[in-house]
Amino acid sequence: MPAAKDKAGFKKNKHRHGDEKSADRQRALTSPCQVESERGALGREEEGVSLRLMVSLAQLISVHEREQVMTTNVWLTQEWQDYRLTWIPEEFDGMLKVRLPSKHIWLPDVVLYNNADGVYEVSFYSNAVVSHDGSIFWLPPAIYKSACKIEVKHFPFDQQNCTLRFRSWTYDRTEIDLVLRADVASMDDFTPSGEWDIIALPGRRNENPADPTYVDITYDFIIRRKPLFYTINLIIPCVLITSLAILVFYLPSDCGEKMTLCISVLLALTVFLLLISKIVPPTSLDVPLVGKYLMFTMVLVTFSIVTSEQLCERQRLRQRRRAQEQKEGGRSGEAGALMVGLGLGNAGGSGGGTSTGVFSKEDSEPCTCYVNRASVKQFGGDLGGAGGSMDGLNRVRESREGGAGNVPRGKQAAGGPALTQTLLAQACPGFEEAVEGVRFIANHMKSEDDDQSVSEDWKYVAMVIDRLFLWIFVFVCVFGTLGMFTQPLYQNYTVKTITSSPG
Repeated sequence: MPAAKDKAGFKKNKHRHGDEKSADRQRALTSPCQVESERGALGREEEGVSLRLMVSLAQLISVHEREQVMTTNVWLTQEWQDYRLTWIPEEFDGMLKVRLPSKHIWLPDVVLYNNADGVYEVSFYSNAVVSHDGSIFWLPPAIYKSACKIEVKHFPFDQQNCTLRFRSWTYDRTEIDLVLRADVASMDDFTPSGEWDIIALPGRRNENPADPTYVDITYDFIIRRKPLFYTINLIIPCVLITSLAILVFYLPSDCGEKMTLCISVLLALTVFLLLISKIVPPTSLDVPLVGKYLMFTMVLVTFSIVTSEQLCERQRLRQRRRAQEQKEGGRSGEAGALMVGLGLGNAGGSGGGTSTGVFSKEDSEPCTCYVNRASVKQFGGDLGGAGGSMDGLNRVRESREGGAGNVPRGKQAAGGPALTQTLLAQACPGFEEAVEGVRFIANHMKSEDDDQSVSEDWKYVAMVIDRLFLWIFVFVCVFGTLGMFTQPLYQNYTVKTITSSPG
Protein backbone atom coordinates (compact mmCIF):
# COMPACT_ATOMS: atom_id res chain seq x y z
CA MET A 1 0.00 0.00 0.00
CA PRO A 2 2.72 2.58 0.76
CA ALA A 3 4.33 1.76 -2.58
CA ALA A 4 1.07 2.36 -4.43
CA LYS A 5 0.59 5.69 -2.67
CA ASP A 6 4.12 6.72 -3.53
CA LYS A 7 3.54 5.79 -7.20
CA ALA A 8 0.29 7.78 -7.35
CA GLY A 9 1.95 10.72 -5.69
CA PHE A 10 4.80 10.55 -8.17
CA LYS A 11 2.35 10.67 -11.14
CA LYS A 12 0.46 13.55 -9.57
CA ASN A 13 3.63 15.49 -8.97
CA LYS A 14 4.77 14.76 -12.54
CA HIS A 15 1.48 16.01 -13.98
CA ARG A 16 1.67 19.10 -11.78
CA HIS A 17 5.22 19.61 -12.89
CA GLY A 18 4.09 19.39 -16.56
CA ASP A 19 1.33 21.94 -15.97
CA GLU A 20 3.81 24.25 -14.33
CA LYS A 21 6.13 23.92 -17.33
CA SER A 22 3.21 24.63 -19.69
CA ALA A 23 2.25 27.67 -17.68
CA ASP A 24 5.86 28.80 -17.65
CA ARG A 25 6.00 28.39 -21.41
CA GLN A 26 2.81 30.39 -21.84
CA ARG A 27 4.22 33.20 -19.73
CA ALA A 28 7.44 33.06 -21.69
CA LEU A 29 5.56 33.25 -24.98
CA THR A 30 3.00 35.89 -24.11
CA SER A 31 5.28 38.31 -22.25
CA PRO A 32 7.33 39.45 -25.26
CA CYS A 33 4.22 39.48 -27.45
CA GLN A 34 2.47 41.89 -25.11
CA VAL A 35 5.49 44.15 -25.14
CA GLU A 36 5.93 44.08 -28.94
CA SER A 37 2.28 43.93 -30.01
CA GLU A 38 2.39 47.60 -30.95
CA ARG A 39 5.36 47.25 -33.29
CA GLY A 40 3.44 46.35 -36.42
CA ALA A 41 3.31 43.07 -38.27
CA LEU A 42 5.23 40.89 -35.87
CA GLY A 43 8.15 43.32 -35.77
CA ARG A 44 9.46 42.41 -39.24
CA GLU A 45 7.95 44.98 -41.55
CA GLU A 46 10.45 44.21 -44.29
CA GLU A 47 9.24 40.61 -44.49
CA GLY A 48 5.49 40.94 -43.92
CA VAL A 49 3.07 38.21 -42.93
CA SER A 50 1.41 35.68 -45.19
CA LEU A 51 -2.11 35.06 -43.87
CA ARG A 52 -3.96 32.00 -45.15
CA LEU A 53 -7.70 32.53 -44.93
CA MET A 54 -10.69 30.21 -45.40
CA VAL A 55 -14.41 30.43 -44.59
CA SER A 56 -16.42 27.48 -43.25
CA LEU A 57 -20.18 27.91 -43.52
CA ALA A 58 -22.02 26.59 -40.47
CA GLN A 59 -25.51 27.97 -41.11
CA LEU A 60 -27.34 30.26 -43.48
CA ILE A 61 -29.54 31.98 -40.95
CA SER A 62 -31.64 34.24 -43.15
CA VAL A 63 -31.81 36.41 -46.24
CA HIS A 64 -33.84 39.54 -45.67
CA GLU A 65 -35.03 40.49 -49.15
CA ARG A 66 -36.52 43.86 -48.30
CA GLU A 67 -33.47 45.03 -46.31
CA GLN A 68 -31.10 43.20 -48.71
CA VAL A 69 -29.11 41.65 -45.86
CA MET A 70 -27.79 38.09 -45.55
CA THR A 71 -27.12 36.66 -42.08
CA THR A 72 -24.66 33.76 -41.86
CA ASN A 73 -22.91 31.78 -39.17
CA VAL A 74 -19.34 31.11 -40.33
CA TRP A 75 -16.01 29.96 -38.95
CA LEU A 76 -13.12 32.07 -40.12
CA THR A 77 -9.99 29.94 -40.39
CA GLN A 78 -6.74 31.94 -40.19
CA GLU A 79 -3.14 30.68 -40.28
CA TRP A 80 0.09 32.68 -40.07
CA GLN A 81 3.63 32.54 -38.69
CA ASP A 82 4.93 34.41 -35.64
CA TYR A 83 8.69 34.11 -35.23
CA ARG A 84 8.43 35.15 -31.57
CA LEU A 85 6.23 32.19 -30.61
CA THR A 86 8.81 29.46 -31.15
CA TRP A 87 10.48 27.07 -28.72
CA ILE A 88 12.50 23.91 -28.58
CA PRO A 89 10.16 21.03 -27.68
CA GLU A 90 12.93 19.13 -25.82
CA GLU A 91 13.22 21.95 -23.30
CA PHE A 92 9.54 21.58 -22.41
CA ASP A 93 9.14 17.80 -22.19
CA GLY A 94 8.48 17.44 -25.92
CA MET A 95 5.55 19.91 -25.98
CA LEU A 96 4.71 20.62 -29.64
CA LYS A 97 1.55 22.75 -29.32
CA VAL A 98 0.03 25.06 -26.80
CA ARG A 99 -3.32 26.84 -26.69
CA LEU A 100 -3.14 30.48 -25.79
CA PRO A 101 -5.84 33.10 -25.26
CA SER A 102 -6.15 35.07 -28.47
CA LYS A 103 -6.14 38.33 -26.53
CA HIS A 104 -2.53 37.66 -25.44
CA ILE A 105 -1.02 37.30 -28.91
CA TRP A 106 -0.87 39.41 -32.01
CA LEU A 107 -3.92 38.93 -34.28
CA PRO A 108 -4.40 40.13 -37.84
CA ASP A 109 -7.22 42.68 -38.03
CA VAL A 110 -9.18 40.96 -40.79
CA VAL A 111 -12.75 42.28 -40.96
CA LEU A 112 -15.81 41.90 -43.17
CA TYR A 113 -15.79 44.90 -45.47
CA ASN A 114 -19.35 44.64 -46.82
CA ASN A 115 -20.84 44.58 -43.35
CA ALA A 116 -24.46 45.70 -42.94
CA ASP A 117 -24.94 46.13 -39.18
CA GLY A 118 -21.74 47.72 -37.86
CA VAL A 119 -20.14 44.58 -36.37
CA TYR A 120 -17.03 44.04 -38.49
CA GLU A 121 -15.10 41.59 -36.34
CA VAL A 122 -15.67 38.09 -35.02
CA SER A 123 -18.21 37.54 -32.25
CA PHE A 124 -16.08 35.27 -30.03
CA TYR A 125 -12.30 35.36 -29.49
CA SER A 126 -11.45 31.71 -29.07
CA ASN A 127 -8.06 30.31 -28.08
CA ALA A 128 -5.33 30.10 -30.69
CA VAL A 129 -3.31 26.94 -31.31
CA VAL A 130 0.41 27.80 -31.36
CA SER A 131 2.95 25.28 -32.65
CA HIS A 132 6.61 25.12 -31.63
CA ASP A 133 7.70 26.41 -35.05
CA GLY A 134 5.71 29.62 -34.61
CA SER A 135 2.74 28.69 -36.81
CA ILE A 136 -0.60 29.85 -35.41
CA PHE A 137 -4.00 28.38 -36.16
CA TRP A 138 -7.00 30.47 -35.13
CA LEU A 139 -10.62 29.44 -35.80
CA PRO A 140 -13.02 32.04 -34.37
CA PRO A 141 -16.79 31.76 -34.99
CA ALA A 142 -18.69 34.76 -36.27
CA ILE A 143 -22.23 35.78 -37.18
CA TYR A 144 -22.03 38.20 -40.07
CA LYS A 145 -24.72 40.39 -41.57
CA SER A 146 -23.48 41.24 -45.02
CA ALA A 147 -25.00 43.48 -47.66
CA CYS A 148 -26.49 41.49 -50.52
CA LYS A 149 -28.03 42.88 -53.69
CA ILE A 150 -31.29 41.00 -54.21
CA GLU A 151 -32.40 40.21 -57.76
CA VAL A 152 -36.21 40.15 -57.75
CA LYS A 153 -36.77 39.49 -61.45
CA HIS A 154 -37.63 35.80 -61.03
CA PHE A 155 -39.08 35.90 -57.49
CA PRO A 156 -40.03 33.40 -56.04
CA PHE A 157 -37.98 31.20 -58.41
CA ASP A 158 -34.91 33.35 -57.96
CA GLN A 159 -31.23 32.66 -57.40
CA GLN A 160 -29.05 35.11 -55.49
CA ASN A 161 -25.32 35.75 -55.37
CA CYS A 162 -24.28 37.24 -52.03
CA THR A 163 -20.64 37.90 -51.22
CA LEU A 164 -18.43 38.05 -48.13
CA ARG A 165 -15.39 40.28 -48.68
CA PHE A 166 -12.55 40.11 -46.14
CA ARG A 167 -9.62 42.46 -45.87
CA SER A 168 -7.21 43.80 -43.28
CA TRP A 169 -8.45 47.03 -41.77
CA THR A 170 -5.09 48.75 -41.20
CA TYR A 171 -2.44 46.67 -43.01
CA ASP A 172 -1.91 46.67 -46.75
CA ARG A 173 -0.57 43.94 -48.99
CA THR A 174 3.09 44.70 -48.20
CA GLU A 175 2.46 44.00 -44.52
CA ILE A 176 -0.23 41.30 -44.61
CA ASP A 177 -0.58 39.29 -47.79
CA LEU A 178 -3.93 37.50 -47.85
CA VAL A 179 -3.77 34.03 -49.41
CA LEU A 180 -6.79 31.90 -50.28
CA ARG A 181 -6.51 28.65 -48.34
CA ALA A 182 -9.11 26.77 -50.47
CA ASP A 183 -10.97 27.48 -53.70
CA VAL A 184 -14.37 26.88 -52.10
CA ALA A 185 -15.76 27.38 -48.63
CA SER A 186 -16.07 24.37 -46.37
CA MET A 187 -19.48 22.87 -45.58
CA ASP A 188 -18.36 20.06 -43.29
CA ASP A 189 -20.50 21.30 -40.38
CA PHE A 190 -23.27 22.96 -42.38
CA THR A 191 -26.86 22.90 -41.12
CA PRO A 192 -29.28 22.82 -44.08
CA SER A 193 -31.63 25.75 -44.55
CA GLY A 194 -35.38 25.35 -44.98
CA GLU A 195 -35.65 28.26 -47.41
CA TRP A 196 -32.47 28.21 -49.49
CA ASP A 197 -30.36 25.65 -51.33
CA ILE A 198 -26.60 26.19 -51.46
CA ILE A 199 -25.53 25.98 -55.10
CA ALA A 200 -21.87 26.94 -54.82
CA LEU A 201 -19.45 28.73 -52.46
CA PRO A 202 -16.46 29.70 -54.61
CA GLY A 203 -13.71 31.92 -53.24
CA ARG A 204 -11.27 34.21 -55.03
CA ARG A 205 -8.39 36.53 -54.32
CA ASN A 206 -8.83 40.02 -55.73
CA GLU A 207 -6.05 42.42 -56.62
CA ASN A 208 -6.14 45.92 -58.03
CA PRO A 209 -3.69 46.53 -60.88
CA ALA A 210 -3.89 50.26 -60.27
CA ASP A 211 -3.07 49.82 -56.57
CA PRO A 212 -0.38 47.18 -55.86
CA THR A 213 -1.02 47.41 -52.11
CA TYR A 214 -4.64 46.30 -52.40
CA VAL A 215 -5.74 42.69 -51.81
CA ASP A 216 -8.88 41.03 -50.46
CA ILE A 217 -10.51 37.61 -50.21
CA THR A 218 -14.07 37.29 -51.53
CA TYR A 219 -16.44 34.35 -51.19
CA ASP A 220 -19.52 34.12 -53.42
CA PHE A 221 -22.54 32.53 -51.79
CA ILE A 222 -24.68 31.33 -54.71
CA ILE A 223 -28.01 30.30 -53.24
CA ARG A 224 -31.35 29.32 -54.77
CA ARG A 225 -34.72 29.77 -53.14
CA LYS A 226 -36.94 26.78 -52.39
CA PRO A 227 -40.22 27.83 -54.04
CA LEU A 228 -42.60 25.42 -52.29
CA PHE A 229 -43.65 27.88 -49.58
CA TYR A 230 -44.51 30.68 -52.00
CA THR A 231 -46.10 28.24 -54.46
CA ILE A 232 -48.55 26.99 -51.84
CA ASN A 233 -49.27 30.32 -50.15
CA LEU A 234 -49.05 32.75 -53.04
CA ILE A 235 -49.01 31.36 -56.57
CA ILE A 236 -51.74 28.71 -56.31
CA PRO A 237 -54.23 31.11 -54.62
CA CYS A 238 -53.53 33.69 -57.33
CA VAL A 239 -54.15 31.15 -60.09
CA LEU A 240 -57.37 29.95 -58.46
CA ILE A 241 -58.65 33.48 -57.99
CA THR A 242 -57.83 34.26 -61.60
CA SER A 243 -59.75 31.20 -62.74
CA LEU A 244 -62.82 32.59 -60.97
CA ALA A 245 -62.79 35.47 -63.42
CA ILE A 246 -63.53 32.96 -66.19
CA LEU A 247 -66.93 32.30 -64.58
CA VAL A 248 -67.89 35.90 -65.29
CA PHE A 249 -68.52 35.00 -68.92
CA TYR A 250 -70.83 32.13 -67.91
CA LEU A 251 -73.26 34.39 -66.08
CA PRO A 252 -76.18 35.92 -68.03
CA SER A 253 -75.51 39.32 -69.51
CA ASP A 254 -78.32 40.96 -67.51
CA CYS A 255 -77.14 39.41 -64.23
CA GLY A 256 -75.87 41.99 -61.77
CA GLU A 257 -73.62 39.44 -60.07
CA LYS A 258 -71.21 39.66 -63.02
CA MET A 259 -69.91 43.02 -61.88
CA THR A 260 -69.84 41.89 -58.25
CA LEU A 261 -67.73 38.85 -59.09
CA CYS A 262 -65.32 40.85 -61.25
CA ILE A 263 -64.77 43.51 -58.62
CA SER A 264 -64.32 40.89 -55.87
CA VAL A 265 -61.64 39.11 -57.93
CA LEU A 266 -59.93 42.42 -58.62
CA LEU A 267 -59.84 43.31 -54.92
CA ALA A 268 -58.43 39.88 -54.02
CA LEU A 269 -55.62 40.28 -56.56
CA THR A 270 -54.88 43.74 -55.16
CA VAL A 271 -54.44 42.23 -51.69
CA PHE A 272 -51.88 39.75 -53.04
CA LEU A 273 -50.09 42.55 -54.86
CA LEU A 274 -49.78 44.49 -51.60
CA LEU A 275 -48.43 41.34 -49.93
CA ILE A 276 -45.71 41.07 -52.57
CA SER A 277 -44.72 44.70 -52.02
CA LYS A 278 -44.06 43.90 -48.34
CA ILE A 279 -41.65 41.07 -49.22
CA VAL A 280 -39.46 42.23 -52.08
CA PRO A 281 -37.19 45.29 -51.84
CA PRO A 282 -38.62 48.58 -53.13
CA THR A 283 -36.53 48.69 -56.28
CA SER A 284 -37.38 50.10 -59.70
CA LEU A 285 -34.82 48.04 -61.59
CA ASP A 286 -36.92 44.88 -61.94
CA VAL A 287 -40.47 43.71 -61.34
CA PRO A 288 -40.95 40.36 -59.55
CA LEU A 289 -42.26 37.49 -61.63
CA VAL A 290 -45.29 36.97 -59.42
CA GLY A 291 -45.93 40.72 -59.54
CA LYS A 292 -45.98 40.56 -63.34
CA TYR A 293 -48.48 37.72 -63.17
CA LEU A 294 -50.73 39.64 -60.78
CA MET A 295 -50.66 42.72 -63.01
CA PHE A 296 -51.38 40.52 -66.02
CA THR A 297 -54.43 38.96 -64.38
CA MET A 298 -55.64 42.32 -63.08
CA VAL A 299 -55.58 43.70 -66.63
CA LEU A 300 -57.61 40.72 -67.85
CA VAL A 301 -60.16 41.08 -65.05
CA THR A 302 -60.45 44.81 -65.72
CA PHE A 303 -61.03 44.05 -69.39
CA SER A 304 -63.79 41.60 -68.45
CA ILE A 305 -65.42 44.30 -66.29
CA VAL A 306 -65.36 46.79 -69.16
CA THR A 307 -66.78 44.35 -71.70
CA SER A 308 -69.52 43.17 -69.33
CA GLU A 309 -70.53 46.74 -68.57
CA GLN A 310 -70.64 47.63 -72.26
CA LEU A 311 -72.87 44.65 -73.02
CA CYS A 312 -75.23 45.46 -70.16
CA GLU A 313 -75.45 49.10 -71.15
CA ARG A 314 -76.04 48.23 -74.78
CA GLN A 315 -78.83 45.89 -73.81
CA ARG A 316 -80.50 48.47 -71.57
CA LEU A 317 -80.40 51.08 -74.32
CA ARG A 318 -81.87 48.67 -76.80
CA GLN A 319 -84.72 47.75 -74.49
CA ARG A 320 -85.79 51.40 -74.35
CA ARG A 321 -86.46 51.56 -78.06
CA ARG A 322 -89.70 50.75 -79.65
CA ALA A 323 -90.29 47.36 -81.18
CA GLN A 324 -90.95 48.87 -84.62
CA GLU A 325 -87.37 50.23 -84.67
CA GLN A 326 -86.10 46.67 -84.75
CA LYS A 327 -85.58 45.67 -88.36
CA GLU A 328 -86.41 42.31 -89.73
CA GLY A 329 -83.83 39.77 -88.68
CA GLY A 330 -83.03 41.24 -85.26
CA ARG A 331 -80.44 38.60 -84.69
CA SER A 332 -77.56 39.35 -87.01
CA GLY A 333 -76.12 36.78 -89.34
CA GLU A 334 -72.69 37.36 -87.82
CA ALA A 335 -73.98 36.42 -84.38
CA GLY A 336 -75.52 33.25 -85.75
CA ALA A 337 -72.26 32.34 -87.47
CA LEU A 338 -70.34 32.88 -84.22
CA MET A 339 -72.78 30.66 -82.35
CA VAL A 340 -72.35 27.88 -84.88
CA GLY A 341 -68.56 28.27 -84.77
CA LEU A 342 -68.54 28.11 -80.97
CA GLY A 343 -70.68 24.98 -80.95
CA LEU A 344 -73.79 26.60 -79.47
CA GLY A 345 -76.07 25.65 -82.37
CA ASN A 346 -79.41 27.46 -82.51
CA ALA A 347 -79.92 27.58 -78.77
CA GLY A 348 -81.67 30.57 -77.36
CA GLY A 349 -83.75 33.06 -79.26
CA SER A 350 -86.18 32.75 -82.12
CA GLY A 351 -85.57 32.41 -85.82
CA GLY A 352 -84.38 34.99 -88.25
CA GLY A 353 -87.80 36.52 -88.94
CA THR A 354 -89.54 39.08 -86.86
CA SER A 355 -91.91 37.99 -84.17
CA THR A 356 -95.60 38.23 -84.91
CA GLY A 357 -97.98 39.88 -82.55
CA VAL A 358 -100.77 38.16 -80.73
CA PHE A 359 -103.30 39.91 -82.90
CA SER A 360 -101.72 39.45 -86.31
CA LYS A 361 -104.17 39.94 -89.15
CA GLU A 362 -102.58 37.33 -91.36
CA ASP A 363 -102.82 34.46 -88.91
CA SER A 364 -106.06 35.42 -87.19
CA GLU A 365 -109.38 33.70 -87.93
CA PRO A 366 -112.43 35.68 -89.12
CA CYS A 367 -114.26 37.21 -86.22
CA THR A 368 -117.83 35.99 -85.65
CA CYS A 369 -120.22 38.27 -83.81
CA TYR A 370 -123.70 37.51 -82.44
CA VAL A 371 -126.55 39.95 -81.93
CA ASN A 372 -129.93 39.94 -80.34
CA ARG A 373 -132.74 38.95 -82.77
CA ALA A 374 -135.26 41.05 -80.92
CA SER A 375 -133.14 44.15 -81.32
CA VAL A 376 -132.76 43.54 -85.03
CA LYS A 377 -136.48 42.99 -85.54
CA GLN A 378 -137.08 46.42 -84.06
CA PHE A 379 -135.50 47.80 -87.19
CA GLY A 380 -137.60 45.56 -89.45
CA GLY A 381 -134.84 43.16 -90.25
CA ASP A 382 -134.88 39.37 -90.57
CA LEU A 383 -131.82 37.28 -89.77
CA GLY A 384 -133.23 34.19 -91.39
CA GLY A 385 -131.09 31.11 -90.97
CA ALA A 386 -127.97 33.00 -90.13
CA GLY A 387 -128.26 32.04 -86.52
CA GLY A 388 -127.88 35.61 -85.38
CA SER A 389 -124.51 36.07 -87.03
CA MET A 390 -122.98 39.11 -88.62
CA ASP A 391 -123.50 37.52 -92.06
CA GLY A 392 -127.21 37.54 -91.41
CA LEU A 393 -127.08 41.23 -90.65
CA ASN A 394 -125.17 41.82 -93.85
CA ARG A 395 -127.78 39.94 -95.90
CA VAL A 396 -130.53 41.99 -94.33
CA ARG A 397 -128.62 45.16 -95.17
CA GLU A 398 -127.95 44.02 -98.72
CA SER A 399 -131.57 43.06 -99.34
CA ARG A 400 -132.66 46.51 -98.23
CA GLU A 401 -130.07 48.24 -100.35
CA GLY A 402 -130.59 45.94 -103.34
CA GLY A 403 -126.98 44.75 -103.43
CA ALA A 404 -125.59 41.28 -104.12
CA GLY A 405 -125.68 38.73 -101.32
CA ASN A 406 -122.21 37.34 -101.79
CA VAL A 407 -119.98 40.41 -101.78
CA PRO A 408 -116.45 39.55 -100.67
CA ARG A 409 -115.29 40.87 -97.34
CA GLY A 410 -113.43 44.11 -97.73
CA LYS A 411 -115.31 44.98 -101.00
CA GLN A 412 -118.66 45.73 -99.45
CA ALA A 413 -120.35 49.06 -99.72
CA ALA A 414 -118.98 51.94 -97.78
CA GLY A 415 -122.05 52.06 -95.59
CA GLY A 416 -121.73 48.43 -94.53
CA PRO A 417 -119.34 48.80 -91.61
CA ALA A 418 -121.11 51.92 -90.47
CA LEU A 419 -124.45 50.12 -90.43
CA THR A 420 -122.92 47.17 -88.62
CA GLN A 421 -121.37 49.47 -86.05
CA THR A 422 -124.66 51.28 -85.65
CA LEU A 423 -126.53 48.05 -85.16
CA LEU A 424 -123.99 46.78 -82.65
CA ALA A 425 -123.99 50.08 -80.80
CA GLN A 426 -127.79 49.98 -80.51
CA ALA A 427 -127.82 46.28 -79.66
CA CYS A 428 -124.90 46.38 -77.18
CA PRO A 429 -124.63 49.59 -75.17
CA GLY A 430 -120.97 50.42 -74.30
CA PHE A 431 -119.67 48.33 -77.17
CA GLU A 432 -117.44 51.08 -78.55
CA GLU A 433 -115.73 51.60 -75.20
CA ALA A 434 -115.10 47.86 -74.95
CA VAL A 435 -113.65 47.77 -78.43
CA GLU A 436 -111.33 50.66 -77.64
CA GLY A 437 -110.20 48.93 -74.45
CA VAL A 438 -109.52 45.68 -76.26
CA ARG A 439 -107.65 47.54 -78.98
CA PHE A 440 -105.51 49.30 -76.37
CA ILE A 441 -104.74 46.02 -74.62
CA ALA A 442 -103.89 44.35 -77.92
CA ASN A 443 -101.54 47.15 -78.93
CA HIS A 444 -99.89 47.12 -75.53
CA MET A 445 -99.39 43.36 -75.61
CA LYS A 446 -98.04 43.57 -79.13
CA SER A 447 -95.57 46.26 -78.03
CA GLU A 448 -94.47 44.17 -75.07
CA ASP A 449 -94.13 41.15 -77.31
CA ASP A 450 -91.92 43.09 -79.70
CA ASP A 451 -89.82 44.47 -76.85
CA GLN A 452 -89.45 41.00 -75.39
CA SER A 453 -88.37 39.69 -78.77
CA VAL A 454 -85.75 42.44 -79.09
CA SER A 455 -84.53 41.79 -75.54
CA GLU A 456 -84.20 38.07 -76.18
CA ASP A 457 -82.29 38.73 -79.37
CA TRP A 458 -79.86 41.04 -77.57
CA LYS A 459 -79.40 38.49 -74.80
CA TYR A 460 -78.59 36.02 -77.52
CA VAL A 461 -76.00 38.36 -79.04
CA ALA A 462 -74.53 39.08 -75.58
CA MET A 463 -74.23 35.35 -74.95
CA VAL A 464 -72.34 34.98 -78.23
CA ILE A 465 -69.90 37.75 -77.29
CA ASP A 466 -69.49 36.36 -73.76
CA ARG A 467 -68.68 32.92 -75.12
CA LEU A 468 -66.16 34.44 -77.53
CA PHE A 469 -64.47 36.36 -74.70
CA LEU A 470 -64.55 33.22 -72.59
CA TRP A 471 -62.38 31.30 -75.02
CA ILE A 472 -60.08 34.29 -75.48
CA PHE A 473 -59.75 34.67 -71.70
CA VAL A 474 -59.01 30.97 -71.18
CA PHE A 475 -56.44 30.95 -73.97
CA VAL A 476 -54.63 34.06 -72.70
CA CYS A 477 -54.71 32.93 -69.05
CA VAL A 478 -53.38 29.43 -69.71
CA PHE A 479 -50.60 30.41 -72.06
CA GLY A 480 -49.73 33.54 -70.08
CA THR A 481 -49.43 31.54 -66.85
CA LEU A 482 -47.31 28.82 -68.45
CA GLY A 483 -45.14 31.36 -70.20
CA MET A 484 -44.40 33.30 -67.03
CA PHE A 485 -43.81 30.48 -64.60
CA THR A 486 -41.73 28.35 -66.97
CA GLN A 487 -39.44 31.26 -67.76
CA PRO A 488 -37.17 30.69 -64.69
CA LEU A 489 -36.49 27.15 -65.90
CA TYR A 490 -34.39 28.58 -68.73
CA GLN A 491 -32.20 30.84 -66.62
CA ASN A 492 -28.48 30.65 -67.27
CA TYR A 493 -26.94 30.03 -63.86
CA THR A 494 -23.28 29.41 -63.24
CA VAL A 495 -23.27 26.32 -61.06
CA LYS A 496 -20.02 25.14 -59.52
CA THR A 497 -19.65 21.78 -57.84
CA ILE A 498 -19.12 22.03 -54.09
CA THR A 499 -16.16 20.06 -52.82
CA SER A 500 -14.84 19.69 -49.33
CA SER A 501 -11.86 21.87 -48.59
CA PRO A 502 -8.73 20.40 -47.04
CA GLY A 503 -8.40 20.52 -43.30
